Amino acid sequence: MIIFLYGQDSYRSRQKLNKIIEQYKKIHKTGLNLKYFDFKERNFQDFKEVFRIRPMFKEKKLLILENVFANKDFKEKFLAAKKDFLNSQDIILFYESKTISKDKFFNFLKNNAKCQEFQPLSNQKLKDWAKNEFEKFKIKISRSALEKLIDFVGNDLWRLSNEIKKLAAFKKKEIIEAKDIELLVKSKIETDIFKTIDAICQKNKKKGLSLIEKHLQSGDNPLYLLSMINFQFRNLLVIRDLIDRGENYWEISRLTKLHPYVVKKCYLEAKKFTLSKLKEIYKFIFQIDYKIKTGRVDPETGLVLLISKI
Repeated sequence: MIIFLYGQDSYRSRQKLNKIIEQYKKIHKTGLNLKYFDFKERNFQDFKEVFRIRPMFKEKKLLILENVFANKDFKEKFLAAKKDFLNSQDIILFYESKTISKDKFFNFLKNNAKCQEFQPLSNQKLKDWAKNEFEKFKIKISRSALEKLIDFVGNDLWRLSNEIKKLAAFKKKEIIEAKDIELLVKSKIETDIFKTIDAICQKNKKKGLSLIEKHLQSGDNPLYLLSMINFQFRNLLVIRDLIDRGENYWEISRLTKLHPYVVKKCYLEAKKFTLSKLKEIYKFIFQIDYKIKTGRVDPETGLVLLISKI
């Protein structure tokens, strides 16, 4: 038997793989015939030698093969001996969590293996998955909180799973509300926008423009991106002013009441600008925001103009 698990959603594909392994171990308790092959390091001959060995206790073998699609030699030799593998009673499982080419080997697996593709979840499917995960902890989440959680994290199920565990531990058996998400979960956009701000502060306009383009291509709202840039430069302006007044780091943290991570980042970045330069940038951000809201420039163009000017 040949099984083929693939797709960009490595969280669910890994869960499926683990389930198959658990089921195999329940039947074949010795575990002696469960073998892993990573073809970044192994070759076809390594696999073939293990495949040919007959188990002492007449157990089926479970052979898990990963990163096969990057190994041209393996694919050619496997296809040349495909009849041996198709007629085997052992289980040959191909596992691929990276993007793969739909070549001759892919078509062979699609036509001859038990295949399951794991595409990233989106929209209602993603929400349903998250709700089911909360139910495992006997926790309920409000609709607004669920939407905010998805907005913050996106469809990265590895991170989403960790955030759900964290929220469940925090709330115990209470209902999770939107304020809990704001308190405990860091926005993906907020995390990424720091990289953009860093590039801008380092006077690296090329990188800043490239990162903004990535945000837009990912579907991030340009007005929200502008609001985040505005928020960060407002913080830089406030902190630079306090630095010039002679306040130390700890006093700045107390006075601004910002998150310690935000203060740490902004304190270092603010030192790269003079107060007058930050006032000039903040004024320009206001002008771009006004032009966008009055329809004099579209949001995407406004963002590009802003990065170029800074």
